[in-house]
Amino acid sequence: MTAGLTTHLPDGPDLPDDRGLAHIIDVGLARDPHATALSWPDGDGWADRTWTQLATDVEAAAARLVGRGVGAGDRLGVLGRNSYAWAVADLAAAAVGVILVPLFPTSSTAQMSHVLRDSGAVACLAEDGREADVPEVPAWSLTGLLDGGPGWEAVADTAERRAAVRADDIASLVYTSGTTGPQKGCVLTHRNMFAAAAAVVEQSTEMFAQVQRPATLVVLPLSHVFGRTVLQGALYSGSRTGLLAGVADLPARLAAFEPTWLAVVPYALEKLRKGMGDATTGRHPLLGTALRHVICGGARLDPVVGEFFAAQGVTVLQAYGLTESATAVTLNVPSTNRFTTVGRPVPGTLVDVAPDGELLVRGRQVSPGYWPDPQASPDGWLHTGDLAEIEPDGTVRITGRRKEILVTTGGKNVAPAPLEDRLRLHPLIANAMVVADDRPYVTALIVLEPGADPFDPEVGAGVERAVAVANAQVSRAESIRRWSLLTSDFSVTAGHLTPTLKLRRAAIAVAFHAEIKELYP
Repeated sequence: MTAGLTTHLPDGPDLPDDRGLAHIIDVGLARDPHATALSWPDGDGWADRTWTQLATDVEAAAARLVGRGVGAGDRLGVLGRNSYAWAVADLAAAAVGVILVPLFPTSSTAQMSHVLRDSGAVACLAEDGREADVPEVPAWSLTGLLDGGPGWEAVADTAERRAAVRADDIASLVYTSGTTGPQKGCVLTHRNMFAAAAAVVEQSTEMFAQVQRPATLVVLPLSHVFGRTVLQGALYSGSRTGLLAGVADLPARLAAFEPTWLAVVPYALEKLRKGMGDATTGRHPLLGTALRHVICGGARLDPVVGEFFAAQGVTVLQAYGLTESATAVTLNVPSTNRFTTVGRPVPGTLVDVAPDGELLVRGRQVSPGYWPDPQASPDGWLHTGDLAEIEPDGTVRITGRRKEILVTTGGKNVAPAPLEDRLRLHPLIANAMVVADDRPYVTALIVLEPGADPFDPEVGAGVERAVAVANAQVSRAESIRRWSLLTSDFSVTAGHLTPTLKLRRAAIAVAFHAEIKELYP
């Protein structure tokens, strides 16, 4: 294949009759209106809503949005952890053409301000108790949207507005870290999001079609497009779907819910593995009895983790995607699963490798560009910034990254440059390199200015203040948690820096391997 010459996409899922994402609810109602669609923790048990009840809740929430003056094309922020109200808000916004703009619950005030200003949001839905955290725009209660109450007067009928929503209308703006500058709003249409979710279901027949009643727990944050794609895919597949506030709740809830499949980032599997201890014989009760498959994406999976779960009768399937593809590009399947690859393209997707080794993607899930003026690549391909090899059978192997974005094992994108630049502003700090790639959290190597004594308490306190100032610009998940003080600077002659003084991250990581190792005990 030659990049740029292939225009015809292979068969893959698409929204029928040019409809919007509300089609997913219609699919569930047609399958079994009395089956459980969504569940969430309620004391020691679970609260359930059937497809009929979910459809009623979504319709009522959509009517309340319209009644509050939010129209098609308006941008509406949402701030909160995973919840039933969050899921209903997402589906309700899609139903009447409102563009949802998720905010990470751990975002700094500066980050939230940028996202809400840049998107032109008219308001922001907020989890109870977080209304005061919302800057720039009015904060409305997520619970109020779900249950009604003061300020939530519903219109009588939204049928006309629902019918007007088209597949290529914008469904969401997802703000993602760039290598420099502020976050950019990735435009995702109804077609983009549906194609990604449905393609994963079509690729994974062993998880869905061959199971009498699939079930899953959504633990990835709905504020990240990976979590929303998982939720939409789960609903489209007919899975009984439980919503958890976060990964920390998974060990306590997994066995009782009995999911047949999960979709997580490597960090979640590492947490589970540590919680299971030395599970070398027999299946650990923490996993329940039904779990058979786990889709794992967002960062590199250590094969040791995959092999550990394989010994427990759970097949871990590596996947690959990015925000600009609504997170779905490739996925392994059990029959050809290899931990060293990310599988083959999902239905409706083409991949290629550019002459410089960069992975290129084309498909219905590919974003048209960035807000406010989306412009697709001139050659028609999404340039991922990742380096890859494509094997003869179409399997993709990721070999590295071109773009300067670090990805933790929790799947969090970290742009190191803003943190490093802020650290270097401090008079005690000569240089700095952030470490986060395939690591559980963010750390830093900090080079002190000549003459600064790393054992001087005042120097230590000054560096601590500098780290705090840098961390104030980012979310908690992107914050530097630990650091190592170096007395010798990075240099061009030692291979640490390019001639233009850019960091050679791989070379520095090798040179200071011992210091980095100590940062991750």
